[in-house]
Amino acid sequence: MPIIRCDNLRYRYPESEALIFNDVHFQFQRPGFHALFGHSGAGKTTLARMIAGEISGYEGRITFDGIQRIFYTHNMERLPNWASAGDILRSTTPTAFLELLDRLIAIFGLQSCLQSRFGRLSLGQKNRINLTRYLVQPFDALVLDESLANVDETTRGVIISEIKSIFPQRCFIYISHNMLEVSRYCDEIVILRSAPKTPQVVSVCGLNETGAGTAMASKPLEAILLEIAHAT
Repeated sequence: MPIIRCDNLRYRYPESEALIFNDVHFQFQRPGFHALFGHSGAGKTTLARMIAGEISGYEGRITFDGIQRIFYTHNMERLPNWASAGDILRSTTPTAFLELLDRLIAIFGLQSCLQSRFGRLSLGQKNRINLTRYLVQPFDALVLDESLANVDETTRGVIISEIKSIFPQRCFIYISHNMLEVSRYCDEIVILRSAPKTPQVVSVCGLNETGAGTAMASKPLEAILLEIAHAT
């Protein structure tokens, strides 16, 4: 049974007559690092929030197998500007996960900014701090909505690879506009298209790479990129 399954989803924004989703159905088969991909305005964030339980009032069903705690994080979350990054992380981390926190701080390259006030950090640093505080919570699935925006490509690759290594039995749903990144690192890629298109969702298998590094041209990667481009 798929760990996340969406069947016949229909949804329109409040006070809107137009459907944003019309008979959407897809599934994520297994734990891993997956993706929601599509043009701006396709409804990626809305669908992610529906999966996370933050939006209701839709028709259809979203079912889970083995997933009880699902969180949604995005790149616009802001924490108290006056608090230090280190205090924010320590105060929100359960005692059982303090060792994991230290490991993530090192992997994410956050040591140098722990004493700085959150408001003085760059956007990339803020996003890494925010993502870290979610990763040290007990969760079964985590939606990352542009959570690595403003982080350089090399660091993003390292972070994604380490997340996949540390949490092999968790489910991640990654939202990004970077087609190459999604193609390389994600397993199941769900492509959202505008509501008039049928089907509105197309699923593509990514390379699901486990190591960071410079992307090398290859026929499998080129085939995935072409398939995504045609689908969108």
